[in-house]
Amino acid sequence: MSAHEPLILLENVVKVYKMGDVEVNALRGLSLAIEEGDFVAIMGASGSGKSTLMNIIGCLDRPTSGRYVLAGREVSRLGRDELADIRNHTLGFVFQSFNLLARTSALENVELPLLYAGLPTRERLARAAESLRRVGLGDRMDHHPSQLSGGQQQRVAIARALVGGPRVILADEPTGNLDSQTSLEVMALFQELGASGITVVVVTHEHDIASYASRVVAMKDGHIESDRRHQPARAEVAP
Repeated sequence: MSAHEPLILLENVVKVYKMGDVEVNALRGLSLAIEEGDFVAIMGASGSGKSTLMNIIGCLDRPTSGRYVLAGREVSRLGRDELADIRNHTLGFVFQSFNLLARTSALENVELPLLYAGLPTRERLARAAESLRRVGLGDRMDHHPSQLSGGQQQRVAIARALVGGPRVILADEPTGNLDSQTSLEVMALFQELGASGITVVVVTHEHDIASYASRVVAMKDGHIESDRRHQPARAEVAP
């Protein structure tokens, strides 16, 4: 990747879904550049295209037309194995519903991506433990999801997203199931990750959550309606 090329670059991206005889234009010639270390909130009403945009950035879906370049690689030209490799090593995903396995410990949940990647047991466990310590759950490694609060479960999900050493964290409504205090704790963690150089992209419909990002991209009808930088609110958590 050249010194001037952003980490994430979308140029004139169109996404059309066919639903029977009807075509739905989810993205209409969207262009967006995100630099390494950016903390971006993507906002918009239901149907604005923000989830489609997140899926394309996350290599979970392909544009109908246009270019998407991630870390210097044009995604549309990559095969299935190369896309899986990018998802494993460049991207980390955090979802609203946590997506944890109920019958396994926090450590085993975090270890899972490394298991799929074929890493040896000792390295998997060491990296999973370090990832849990990074999100403040070093004393909860043996707990199952049912023994953890909603905020702790989301921290496990963030630790799982971090364990592969990604350059980008993609979070889809990560505070949607959390109360306001717990949401603040999660956003404080994202701010810490951003300060460490990880690029964070959060999809949210909540203005107070978006205020913790340094850049807010507002979408409407498959277009970017506004794209502005601002001084982010500090997600300070009481000790």
